[in-house]
Amino acid sequence: MDLPGHGRSGAPEDMDSYTPSRIRADLLQMAFDAGARPLRDGDPSSGLDLIGYSLGSRLAWEFGATQHELVHRLVLGGPNVADPLADFDLVAAQRYLADGTPIADASTAGLLKMAQMLPSNNIFSLLSLVEAIKSEPFDPAEAVPHVPMLLVAGEKDERAASMPELAALGAKAGAMVEQLVLPGRNHTNAITSRAFKQAAVSFLGV
Repeated sequence: MDLPGHGRSGAPEDMDSYTPSRIRADLLQMAFDAGARPLRDGDPSSGLDLIGYSLGSRLAWEFGATQHELVHRLVLGGPNVADPLADFDLVAAQRYLADGTPIADASTAGLLKMAQMLPSNNIFSLLSLVEAIKSEPFDPAEAVPHVPMLLVAGEKDERAASMPELAALGAKAGAMVEQLVLPGRNHTNAITSRAFKQAAVSFLGV
């Protein structure tokens, strides 16, 4: 599923449409509309698997923690214990888009560059998404999934350093957690890794 302002999804003007809680509620409705049913012992057709990347991994973590009766397994790519969007400099990004003023913060500049790589993305909608996300900070310890999880990050992605902490949170909650580091990959290109795809397919038993 494309998040608001991404891919073929719309770009709502209502700021509430971009909050993580609203996106998770929309995902839950989509799951029910698609026929998802609560997990049942011995019934492989019940429940659902989620694969998320970057912000999607945060949303999948929270969804798995709050909708544990529906979620079978999680694959979380580019995960992080802290939300990198929390420190995103919205003003600097807006100035850059308006007149090209350089962005001093490297993280903000990198995230904006990544967002601009897909021509179909609505950049101004994405900035609304960032603003909404900043209003609901991410705390992975607040609600922890206790379903099997595969955590994946590129070797050159600074988020890879936080994977053991996420894995420890999951293990403490009773989850079976696997970790995979992709050699030579960073946060931008890890998602295109064949090793990532193969690991996800194997983990999900597809």
